[in-house]
Amino acid sequence: MKLIITTFALMCILLYNQSAFAQRADLPLAAKPWNAFWINARNETGRDYGVFYFRKTIDLPAKPATFFVNVSADNRYKLFVNGQLVSLGPARGDTYFWNYEHVDLAPYLVAGKNVVAAQVWNEAEARPEAQISLRTAFILQGATAAEEILNTNNSWKVMRDNGYQPLGVNLGYGAYYVAGPGEMITESKVIKNATSATLDDGAWPAAANLDHGKPKGMTDAFGWMLVPSQIPQMERVYQRIPTVRKAVGIDVPMGFPGTKTALTIPANTIATLILDQTYLTNAYVTLNFNKGSGAGISLTYAESLFDNLKKYGNRKGDRNAVEGKDFGGRKDSLLADGTDGQTFTTLYWRTFRYVRLIVHTKDESLVINDLYGTATGYPFKLNAKLKTDNPEMQQMLDIGWRTARMDAIETYMDCPYYEQLQYIGDTRIQAMVSYYNSGDDRLMRNAINLMDHSRIGEGLTLSRHPSFSPQIISTFSLWYIGVLHDYWMYRPDSLFIKGKLQGERAVLDFFNQYQQADGSLKGTPYWTFVDWADQWNNGVPPIGSKGGSAMFDLQLLTAYQQAADMEAKMGMPAYAALYRAQTAKLKHTIQTKYWDPTKQLYADNEDKNSFSQHVNSLAILTGVAGKTQAPAIGKKMLTDATLTQCTIYFKYYLHLALVQAGMGNDYLKWLNKWREDIKLGLTTWAEMSDVASSRSDCHAWGASPNIEFYRTILGIDSYTPGFAKIKIEPHLGDLKIASGEIPHPNGKVTADYALNGNIWNIKLTLPPKTTGIFVWKGKTLVLKSGENVFRM
Repeated sequence: MKLIITTFALMCILLYNQSAFAQRADLPLAAKPWNAFWINARNETGRDYGVFYFRKTIDLPAKPATFFVNVSADNRYKLFVNGQLVSLGPARGDTYFWNYEHVDLAPYLVAGKNVVAAQVWNEAEARPEAQISLRTAFILQGATAAEEILNTNNSWKVMRDNGYQPLGVNLGYGAYYVAGPGEMITESKVIKNATSATLDDGAWPAAANLDHGKPKGMTDAFGWMLVPSQIPQMERVYQRIPTVRKAVGIDVPMGFPGTKTALTIPANTIATLILDQTYLTNAYVTLNFNKGSGAGISLTYAESLFDNLKKYGNRKGDRNAVEGKDFGGRKDSLLADGTDGQTFTTLYWRTFRYVRLIVHTKDESLVINDLYGTATGYPFKLNAKLKTDNPEMQQMLDIGWRTARMDAIETYMDCPYYEQLQYIGDTRIQAMVSYYNSGDDRLMRNAINLMDHSRIGEGLTLSRHPSFSPQIISTFSLWYIGVLHDYWMYRPDSLFIKGKLQGERAVLDFFNQYQQADGSLKGTPYWTFVDWADQWNNGVPPIGSKGGSAMFDLQLLTAYQQAADMEAKMGMPAYAALYRAQTAKLKHTIQTKYWDPTKQLYADNEDKNSFSQHVNSLAILTGVAGKTQAPAIGKKMLTDATLTQCTIYFKYYLHLALVQAGMGNDYLKWLNKWREDIKLGLTTWAEMSDVASSRSDCHAWGASPNIEFYRTILGIDSYTPGFAKIKIEPHLGDLKIASGEIPHPNGKVTADYALNGNIWNIKLTLPPKTTGIFVWKGKTLVLKSGENVFRM
């Protein structure tokens, strides 16, 4: 049954939409094309794999105070000024919103001759799934007339580097991998010093002009629709690999590679080294070496080693173990040319804890002068603190924060090693980690924009974006409404979310087509993934004989509730009324259709032949299970082993439900999955609850303790939209001392609890212009801005 909209409601909606459009001052309208051209090498299709260098020499009468340019490329670029790396990009997006970076070159320029160079590469069909592309191209536009001397056109020179070829990735254990190729480098063909100011490029051919740069909003914006990147440049931090765990065929000198120490591999030798970063990292790897004519070098990167690839597949076990283990992963290979000063830096970053270095020399020895990494990631700053009498909590926070950092580079990612894709289900949890631990919401705003851009004509979002292969997880579109609601509650920017309400409505309109007369969903298309639960097929909960699914109905109910909240406060009252009517209908249907009075739980479907923690968690969170009913359900979820269990991902919702059921003081007792990761030597949280065989060692959807240590244990939560008011309701359990702080839009919130005998000494500090409430053992007290002291 479709939603019935009254004439009055329809008029209200039309008037609202017209008014909203008239007020959209941020619509990206451009007066004219850029003066700069997209350029490429002549006689190139632009569709094939290739690495190119673009160069331009300019003379400046004096060192400028500022020199801003806008720069972009397809697929990616590294921009150099006088040999120094100054910018990498562009931030990943799609052709309808193609990012460019705004960069100040002045710190790297000098009076007199200057060389600006770009390394641009296109990995073509081998490119990462997250990389959308049209063709190889580069563009740079001076921000003002003074900088337009650098505008890209056929005054630039360009040369293909024939030393690069793609190296396919064969992991050997059947894992889904879409994060791009390795590199095969033939040093005798590489253009040496291609970005330096000293290179003689006199014989290089001129670049070919393709088309002027077209800002988003132009009427003939064929190709890349240019928009300024909304996120900062990724950080780059020099990082040594501290230790060698195993060496075969070579004696390794003391200090290598933790300090810059030369390692000589004699002629006619095969040397194999396993290097250990000691923790998982994302880094550009650099190898500097001399001599070694004809020697082969390979660098293979792994999160951890495998027990026995042929026998056990991807079983990993103890992540600290090396002996008796197999090594597999993405690889880069090099062929040395015998000269001095050979150098290799990966085009894009690699994910690794372990690096296997193999060198096979021929008739000349090879000298490795240095091997190190440059760690990279979104420049989040940790602005939260926690201090308790339980040291395990800090260890979990450290691992969770590293996991969150590893899964945030230009977009949020499910994992850095295998996919690098921004999935809505993962990102919802990652966003909350960002809000509570950093307070920096720029990457999340970017994520919401990308999710909104991904919507298809049917109304749904894609499950992940950017992604050149469209994938739809229809249930993730419902979580998208949760993403909007979370941002609205925790960030003081309702106008940003108001502009996304049309997308929220489109999602709900899509699902409304599959609602029956009682509101229950039937026949929802696409992949209806919920969780990688062991008993479920491909992550999909069981469907009943009449097509019913409690999980889908509860997710839809959650979305209607959240949408009604947002529409009532900043959208259309008519929509709020419609969604509340749907909410009431669905609540009644779910209670009638799925409640099992014998088992005293909500079933997965109308046949009542399976039950899960998932369904009963959402029954509590949506209020279908009342306050008096919820505690008993919560206890059953923890004690009934026949229930389908949540994985580490969906435990986020399970734990929220248990807290709502009044069991929050037991929160620390629910973290055994995280303890298993620690015992197995993981330095980031694994993708799966079956930790030994988890494909990915780094999934930030498992970093929920970095939220709940602050929201549940310290009790700090948003009470009204925009975090305008704060609710503090601690669940300290067995802790005797607990204090900490989190970032807040108006400053920071601190909470300090100390048990002295039978008396709790409590100090709560709210930021300026902020009030709230304090809930303690059933009592509700008013909090004022500044310091609030209690003895309870």
